[in-house]
Amino acid sequence: MKAREFVANTLVGGLFVVVPVYLAILLLLKGMQSVAKVVRPIAALLPDWLPGETLVSLVVVLVICFIVGLITRTGAGRVIMNRMEVVFFDRLPGYALLRGLTHRLAGDGSETAWRPALAEIEDALVPAFVIEETGDGRLTVFVPSIPTPFAGAVYILERQRVHVVDVPFTEALKSISRWGAGSKNLVAAMHVAPFPQ
Repeated sequence: MKAREFVANTLVGGLFVVVPVYLAILLLLKGMQSVAKVVRPIAALLPDWLPGETLVSLVVVLVICFIVGLITRTGAGRVIMNRMEVVFFDRLPGYALLRGLTHRLAGDGSETAWRPALAEIEDALVPAFVIEETGDGRLTVFVPSIPTPFAGAVYILERQRVHVVDVPFTEALKSISRWGAGSKNLVAAMHVAPFPQ
């Protein structure tokens, strides 16, 4: 049973890494394919030994992504993006959770989802991530299994049993993936007070 659980948890953890990377590459290739015809005249100006059409298509797609990223950093861009998220993206199952995870991985501390914490479960403190507030004073907490940080169990706990840890998301993730090595840093950065309201 333990071996089956280990294989399943490891497989799920791997999928959470491989699938987003695979989808990102597919979208990038699809974007390059879409602009290939448009950039063909420019690519023809490059030397024959260069894969001109592919190279120019990649540059154009990356420039478009950069411009969209710049726009979303402006006030008007944030308003438009927030509106698009409410109207379209938040209706997709799991989008909000994945968005929170992506923001955490990028170092955005303003996201409440995936906030590192230590949760009191039975007589122990366990590394956990706060996923959301339930609205009745409790928190939904994800407790990852070791060493696969994206597989585990979900608990709904009273706020006073969840303690914020002032460490970057990546440091908490690293401790979990190393079978708890580095947990002393999590304990040292733990707020004694319960999760803030």
